[in-house]
Amino acid sequence: VQLQASGGGLVQAGGSLDLSCLAPKRIFSMNAFAWFRQAPGKERKGVACIYNNDNGANYADSVKGRFTISRDNAKNTVYLQMNSLKPEDTAVYYCAADRFANSGSYDKTYEYDYWGQGTQVTVSS
Repeated sequence: VQLQASGGGLVQAGGSLDLSCLAPKRIFSMNAFAWFRQAPGKERKGVACIYNNDNGANYADSVKGRFTISRDNAKNTVYLQMNSLKPEDTAVYYCAADRFANSGSYDKTYEYDYWGQGTQVTVSS
């Protein structure tokens, strides 16, 4: 495990949580950093990705307008701010990094070489 994800927890619907992903400098310098999530019995899906070269970002339709991905270069950390949480957001959230992922492939798990250990997010109704 190269990346350290944290910040998960239990929150009521409509609430907010902020996730963090700390990376070693050599990995943090890679172009693409993403958040994925995996609900029980379901496949892992891309949620958001941010790119080092232009600070652009991609979001899954299901989280657009509610989640914001950002990075702090001084802290080697990528964040996922999650607002207006819904029960269907309940999942284990993973951060991932890759040198070559782009807007056409950001949500493909096979693109990513480095992963965090996952942090549980539970949203109660």
